[in-house]
Amino acid sequence: MKLSVAPMMDWTDSHCRVFHRLLAPGARLYTEMVHANAVLQGDRGRLLARDPVENPVALQLGGSDPTLLAQATRVGQERGFDEVNLNVGCPSDRVQAGRFGACLMKEPALVADCVAAMIAATDIPVTVKCRLGVDEEHDYDRFAAFIDTVAEAGCRIFFVHARNAWLQGLSPKENREVPPLRYDWAYRLKRERPALTIAVNGGIATVEDSLEHLRHVDGVMLGRAAYHDPYVLHRLDAALSGTEVQPRAQLLRALRPYVEDRLAHGIALKHITRHLLGLFHGQPGGRAFRQVLSEGAHKPGADWALVEKAIAMTESRLESAA
Repeated sequence: MKLSVAPMMDWTDSHCRVFHRLLAPGARLYTEMVHANAVLQGDRGRLLARDPVENPVALQLGGSDPTLLAQATRVGQERGFDEVNLNVGCPSDRVQAGRFGACLMKEPALVADCVAAMIAATDIPVTVKCRLGVDEEHDYDRFAAFIDTVAEAGCRIFFVHARNAWLQGLSPKENREVPPLRYDWAYRLKRERPALTIAVNGGIATVEDSLEHLRHVDGVMLGRAAYHDPYVLHRLDAALSGTEVQPRAQLLRALRPYVEDRLAHGIALKHITRHLLGLFHGQPGGRAFRQVLSEGAHKPGADWALVEKAIAMTESRLESAA
């Protein structure tokens, strides 16, 4: 549980998670948030798509109805997920209108009821991802009381996005950047409640930062950094497991069997390569890598040869820079 990749809407689909699993064999991966109603009434084949190679992988649910969340949790276990996580952190207007996400920070008793129902419905862990508070709440004791209420319902694992969520006036993107980070609250929570498993999330961008956080809490959850600069994810996983860091191109070529299998099943290359664009972030040739994939992956007939072309272009630039 030391390393996980945050659930990210429109990003952490099954293709992304297969790629991240190659980079970080020891990480816990998360789906995009799926509303409990969608799990029960929607296209499960699409919404809960999962390749077995992804495991351990968690299903993140949204919702505030204990009965529906319990039913969706049961479906998640039946579909082979290793954990179900309740979203108590998303600040978008759509989420607020549905009375779930970060606005649930104001209703700890309801969150506890949801968690208790979910736990009763499954044998796999039920966890919570939350914020420190909402809007102008800057009271550690209130945050700790929220955690205690939910923990009393049986939740033992919390992922703490160490910022407040501002429910009015900020976009979801701004909510990931503007409210100040308070990692010390997560550290204090772990010190005062050592029996709970506490992982910290928010603004973590480097291996060094991650290792520093792990001196104070049980885990780190990478979000945008893992997506935009996925080699950081690989380097951190290697540091935690004591394994050797692999070259970027070697890691990418290990994805070839998966890509070719998906192409054979009618999946367009662009749906996979959009998750690969940051692999050479900050490297000579990184821009050329992105350009080749971005310009070519949407074309009819695009296949693995395009990925090899992008790699070759990047390696050529690296040699020129050496």
